[in-house]
Amino acid sequence: MAATKTLREGSTRKRAAILSAARELFLADGFDRSSVDAIAARAEVSKRTVYDYFGDKRTLLKAVVDDVGQSLITTIRRTLDDTLTDRMSAADLEDALVAFAMRIATDMLGSAEYATLQRLVRAESGNLERQGYSDLADAPDEALAERFAAFAAAGLLDVPDPRLAADQFIALTFGVALDRLGSANAVEDVRVRPLVVEGVRTFLRAYRTVGES
Repeated sequence: MAATKTLREGSTRKRAAILSAARELFLADGFDRSSVDAIAARAEVSKRTVYDYFGDKRTLLKAVVDDVGQSLITTIRRTLDDTLTDRMSAADLEDALVAFAMRIATDMLGSAEYATLQRLVRAESGNLERQGYSDLADAPDEALAERFAAFAAAGLLDVPDPRLAADQFIALTFGVALDRLGSANAVEDVRVRPLVVEGVRTFLRAYRTVGES
């Protein structure tokens, strides 16, 4: 059996240039029509460098998607830290959850990174491993579930299944906006915020600890 080729870690600058070039060409021309030669030329590296860093074009596509996805996950975690802190009080909870949902709806779902991820996943699903995507798609929900579990430990929420609570929160807030309006960007559509606020209130009616208001 042939040995698996060891990929180079290489220069951070060159790696970023290759990812950026591949992302631009995959979006503009599609995976099949984007050649490694064209990616190398745009990144101003040799074709051999592309292969040394990523192995093959399909692995490069996965790396592009992972890079975009990790950027979005970083945004989500930063937003969680900014809005849903461990110093939260029961009185602050509704406003904090609305602030979190609005930030995600506008800063993440309205971002170029999110649009890029959606386009690549839809267009190139046949060239991507399903399991890797499932893990990537689950990461935001898991991060929110961790925060809900912390709120449960602090007595702010009653969530026997934090991941289910996270899924329901997403569905009730920007999920409703996406389904009804086709967008969750409150900067572009003033109808988003009332939907998010009512979704948060519905969530709290189900999960707020008895006696808290």
